[in-house]
Amino acid sequence: MGYYNTRTNFFVDCYGNDVKQSQKIDIFLNLLYESGVYNMIETSMKKDLRTDKGGRPPYNPYNLFGLIIYNFAFGTGTLRDIEERCKYDLRCIYIMQNEFPSHMTICSFINKYIIPNEEKIFSLITKAIFNKCSLNMDKMFIDGSKFETNANKYKFVWKPTKFHANLGIKVRSLLAKYDLQRGLPTDSIIESKIVAKKIIELNEFFKRNNIDLSLKVNREHSKNYKLLLEFLEKSLEYEEKERICGPNRNSYYKTDHDATAMCLKEDYYSGLGSNMHAAYNTQIEVIHGLITTYLVTQSRTDLCDFTPLLDRHYSFYESYPTAICADAGYGSYENYKYLDDNNIKNYVKYFTWEGNVSRSNPSQYRLNSDDTIECLNGHTGYKEDETKIKRHHKKANSTFYRIDGCQNCNFMYYCKRYMKDKTENFKIFEVALDTQKYIQQAEENLLSIEGIEMRVNRSTQVEGAFGVIKQNFQYDRFRRRSITKVSTEFMLVCLGYNIRKLFKFFDGKLKFDYWIAPDNIIAETFKKPSAKRLSKKASSTNKKSINEDAKSSYKYAYK
Repeated sequence: MGYYNTRTNFFVDCYGNDVKQSQKIDIFLNLLYESGVYNMIETSMKKDLRTDKGGRPPYNPYNLFGLIIYNFAFGTGTLRDIEERCKYDLRCIYIMQNEFPSHMTICSFINKYIIPNEEKIFSLITKAIFNKCSLNMDKMFIDGSKFETNANKYKFVWKPTKFHANLGIKVRSLLAKYDLQRGLPTDSIIESKIVAKKIIELNEFFKRNNIDLSLKVNREHSKNYKLLLEFLEKSLEYEEKERICGPNRNSYYKTDHDATAMCLKEDYYSGLGSNMHAAYNTQIEVIHGLITTYLVTQSRTDLCDFTPLLDRHYSFYESYPTAICADAGYGSYENYKYLDDNNIKNYVKYFTWEGNVSRSNPSQYRLNSDDTIECLNGHTGYKEDETKIKRHHKKANSTFYRIDGCQNCNFMYYCKRYMKDKTENFKIFEVALDTQKYIQQAEENLLSIEGIEMRVNRSTQVEGAFGVIKQNFQYDRFRRRSITKVSTEFMLVCLGYNIRKLFKFFDGKLKFDYWIAPDNIIAETFKKPSAKRLSKKASSTNKKSINEDAKSSYKYAYK
């Protein structure tokens, strides 16, 4: 230990950033200035100075904004990490010009000036990046992913809809004893204000009949009165939980009311993605490898986030792209119609796309140009008179079609695998014509040469963006709470992703050109499905259902 007791004095050279690094930072700061973000920050600060006591700020706000963006691109983005890098990282020292803001100062700046203007900040800087790199916004790729949030693991609350309904039944039965059920709503759920009125009516009933609740003779009445008071407390509790959940979700977390219980792909408990976690659903749009739009929602699926994401894109850039490619999680009639209404070319997969590609679960029919359908064996189906068949519509705006000649068809076992009666020589199909037209239009586009190019680029660009954020950035969990702060945090992460790409472009190590289909490539077509293979699959499915029915009958027969 003697070696560590004596310290030798030594000389430390004073040196700065590498010249190329300083030049890149200067270009980056100049881009922020040209984007107009500094003017927006200046306007926001002037509004604050009118209400504050005055005096100059203890830091340069424009340098601090550049520092935050830079650290989300090349650091962890945490407040204490930014504070530490201002002292030891030469690049951060160069940006801040030897100013050392604390983590509280950085947090206050984000809360005051970035959170209220997050959408405008992102759109202005993204526009500046596209102008700097001479890029257009024509072909877009969309994908989503769930991120765990900063909430306690097991502190989730489920929406008490069933409990609230059962509580209403108990209130009705209790009031029926005193003939006070008049005026109750027909719905199963009774609001707390109605329960409170019934408590007043019950008090009046006791006064009219000279019932003293303090006497032992009236112990049952006293018990009922206290029980009704407990019902009131429970009703208030359930209403508060339902208010926090809102109409579009069924859970929230005690430590973050905006977080929703979701199953993630990676589960550090069991590895199967079966446990609930507090999470948010994120959506991004990618063009030329750069994130152009982001969205943070409470949705458990991506289906309903498609149109809000494109509406946000239009509010950012006042135009739509020419073509959009997305996976089957976005394939719905509403989304297809949205693309058609806005003249956007549709490269969005539908739900049964993978089954048609592998031919393991192909579609049973196709729609012809004359509004007839054609089955797998080539038989033509025509519209059926609904008065002749005893069936109800399961799809909106659908039409029934009939195809004859099933007994001599090799695909009969596959087409009728879920039907109880397989002896009929025909089959009735329920077809939603508008949806089927959009599906076949998307299929035609996806199988074309341009569709092949779009599919390849989607897997590299938008899925690659999430891969870089989660793996290279090591960012797979939000640090802030509430959806507004989480949205701003995700915006800074997406902006950091774009800035990192921009610095590689400055170095000459990155081009925004992605895979282009070669001249010798041809459009794809689906292979003809194997009737023998599909029949085997259908027979195995039937055997499984028969065995399950036998087990259930055996269980109840010998119980």
